[in-house]
Order: sequence, then structure tokens, then C-alpha cells
Amino acid sequence: MLAYKKALRDAGVDVPVSYGQDTRGRHITDFVPGSRAMDSFRLSLSELSKIGRLVRAIHDASASYEPTAKSSWIPLILTPNADLICHNDLAPWNLIIGERWVFIDWDAAAPSTRLWDLAYAAQTFTLNDASAVPNEAARALAAFIDGYDADKELRALLPAAIGTERPPTW
Repeated sequence: MLAYKKALRDAGVDVPVSYGQDTRGRHITDFVPGSRAMDSFRLSLSELSKIGRLVRAIHDASASYEPTAKSSWIPLILTPNADLICHNDLAPWNLIIGERWVFIDWDAAAPSTRLWDLAYAAQTFTLNDASAVPNEAARALAAFIDGYDADKELRALLPAAIGTERPPTW
């Protein structure tokens, strides 16, 4: 995990520095001042686009990361065809917003896919509010995915991955 986060930082992604564990086994990281995205007012379309760009930067940096044979991961959900290491919990409860916009809580990082990690993040940031007007939720989702700069193929696969694709009519 430490090597992965260092590789992300080396690639220009702002990730909290990990200092390992203390004598009581607690994971020690640097403090990132700010508040969690989930504790802020509703995120604007430009902020959602910015978060999409952050997720893209993480994925692009992860694509060039080569885990060593000693790397160990504790995947919470086994993802078929995993092709890169992902955060696996890119969500408003793990994004600190302040002077820096930084994803925290990298404990679930493990092999996954760009599609699964993006679908999860898109859903948590744009579709989790049951009180949202559908057209507003759709605009929020579009801003997030446009910020990510998802290609045509990824956009085509997202509805099923998010679980918003309509089931067939029988």
C-alpha cells in the first residue's frame, strides 16, 4: 500500500503521506485540513467535474503502477478482470475539501477495474440523494463523467455498472 500511494504521489496525485504503523499498530498519515465532501452543501456542477478529474488522475496514475510480487491487497469485493489498482471507495465520505482536494482512506485499495471504480464514485457523488430531482441528478452525473473525460466505450458501459440501466421489458 505504501508503495502504491507513493507511486500515485510521484505521478502528481495528491495523496496523504503514509508513515506506516506506530507501536500500537495504528496507520499513521499526514493530516489534511478541510471537511469531508459529504458534510458540505450540495456540490456544484463544476465541483463534480473537478472530482471527476481527480478520479481520472488516480486511474491514469494507477495504470502505470506495477505491483511487486510482495504487494498484498485485501479486496473487499473481487472484481472480475481486474486490470489496475483502485481506491475502491472514492466517495463523499472519503474526499477532503479545503485548500487541497484529497481522497483519504486508502485501506480498500486493491485490484479492480476503471469501470467499477468510476461507476461506484459516480453513483456515490451524484445518485445517492433520493430527494434529488431526476433531471438535476442527470446533470450532476454528466458533469462528473465529463470531468472524468470518459471515452465512448466507458460511457456505454457505465449505466449497467451503476445499475441504472433499464431491465428488458418482458
